[in-house]
Amino acid sequence: MDSKQAPAAQQQADQITALVTVYHRVDPQHLDQALESLWAQTFPAAEVIVVEDGELPEALEAVVVKHEQDHDNLKVVRCPVNRGSGPASQTGLEQVETPWVARLDADDIAVPERFEKQLLALKANPSLSVIGSAMAEFEGDPGNVVRVRALPESHDKIARYAKMNSPVNNPSAMFRADLARRVGGYRNRPYMEDYDLWARMLAAGARFHNLSGPLVLFRADGMFKRRTAKGIFSSERQMQRTLRELGIISWPRALFNLAARTAFRALPTGLMSRAYRRLFVR
Repeated sequence: MDSKQAPAAQQQADQITALVTVYHRVDPQHLDQALESLWAQTFPAAEVIVVEDGELPEALEAVVVKHEQDHDNLKVVRCPVNRGSGPASQTGLEQVETPWVARLDADDIAVPERFEKQLLALKANPSLSVIGSAMAEFEGDPGNVVRVRALPESHDKIARYAKMNSPVNNPSAMFRADLARRVGGYRNRPYMEDYDLWARMLAAGARFHNLSGPLVLFRADGMFKRRTAKGIFSSERQMQRTLRELGIISWPRALFNLAARTAFRALPTGLMSRAYRRLFVR
């Protein structure tokens, strides 16, 4: 790293809030690993916000309390009722006081240089509003990486890709809080909360970039089962309607997307895994 860039990037780190939402089904050990990865950043965030989406089991709440006691810059927002990822994320976004928000899922792990590398990229290109990265997907132990999920890197390619799929790996995302709030923030769109937000930010003129290197370790156990969860077709249909309303796609493209993405989810697990590799693994 250029020694002249480091101080400026470190100053930017003071402008980041890391946002994590957690609900009752998260494994306590996984949450502990996720939070530890935030404290281990070479350029730590100014604040970490954890939103409890409903009451947590005792063991999981104990992990939150432990980190709350150990770190003065951890803010915990306890919501008594489980409302879903979108409303929980919006509750956290409303608490953010810094210019930038960095997302991390409660069962994933940020590599130590994640924030540093993203901040240096933002310093090199101040026009950016959203920056993500590739993710190393692992099963079981974090050292057991089974593949790397990479998305298009340049803004123009990201904008084209957004017509068919979410253009940023949400657990790797860092974005401008004010712009996210200006376009309406996170909405209640089960399974599509992040895609819905990125689409509205794109339509509002936000510039995007994805870094090629994996900066997040993504827990992939059971991932393909989650892609066939109950209610996902309804959310998919709503997402295609949103893309059309934003002018990102036409109605014929929306119908094509709905058919193609539904067909993908209907594949047997083995075929889905192979198709996934062809689409996302680079």
